[in-house]
Amino acid sequence: MLTEVEAAGLTVRGVSLGGVYTSLHVPSMSLLFDVGIALRSTGASKHLFISHAHVDHIGALPSLLGLRALTGLKAPMKIYLPAQIAEHMQGLLDAVGNMHRHPLDVELISMEPGDEVDLRSNLKVRAFRTWHPVPALGYLFFNSVSKLKDEFKHLPGPEIGKLRREGAPIFNTETRLELAYATDTLPRVLETTPELLDTRVLMMECTFLDDRKAVEAARAGCHIHLDELLPFADDLKNEALLLMHFSQLYKPREIPEILARRCPEHLYDRIVPFIPEASQWPG
Repeated sequence: MLTEVEAAGLTVRGVSLGGVYTSLHVPSMSLLFDVGIALRSTGASKHLFISHAHVDHIGALPSLLGLRALTGLKAPMKIYLPAQIAEHMQGLLDAVGNMHRHPLDVELISMEPGDEVDLRSNLKVRAFRTWHPVPALGYLFFNSVSKLKDEFKHLPGPEIGKLRREGAPIFNTETRLELAYATDTLPRVLETTPELLDTRVLMMECTFLDDRKAVEAARAGCHIHLDELLPFADDLKNEALLLMHFSQLYKPREIPEILARRCPEHLYDRIVPFIPEASQWPG
């Protein structure tokens, strides 16, 4: 049932089918994105990032939290979500907990576009606006590295160490954009958050791929049509572009062929379609 792909060295696992369910897991970073379906192997994830409150992206949250309790996980899951839905989410979890006769303990972390949170040593997340009919966010993960300035590279190690202990400004700090998640959005997100163009791995929806869905209809639902992604082909500098949230209009085996036919080679070579190996969608 699970789909598993490699994108520039990152393993991404889960399920994604537009309008039905999306839940993506990056095990090496302990990050879970949306929970339209509760996957047993994702229960130990420390951080859950909710893009928006449509049922195909949050409908299985109580099941996931019940699964965590069943396996004995004590620490409340940290759930990052748009600030506008936090009160409603807490009310939902309280209601389910009352019916369940057991509280569903979580730590809700409300975020607005531009908010940043330290997840752990040298990994931060920044929320950015996505364009959907309901409150929605995407998430950009980044870290910082120190690099010795060119003018000091010729010095021997002990001298560099001495300057460092003295507090000399011998390093430049460089921000590395490692991963981003943008789903259920208009393609204008690439204009309003241009950092996505340079993020090493970009996970982004591309719900519709050809004339089986008109661009205007995709735009009306605030989803990306390949026709509107292709104009960005020369600007997308990502090592890997993981496309997901495909419509049921397409069978999994069709999607690579459509992408190969319609995308320029320099873009297609970096596209990772998030599709199952089976000929049908799961479920």
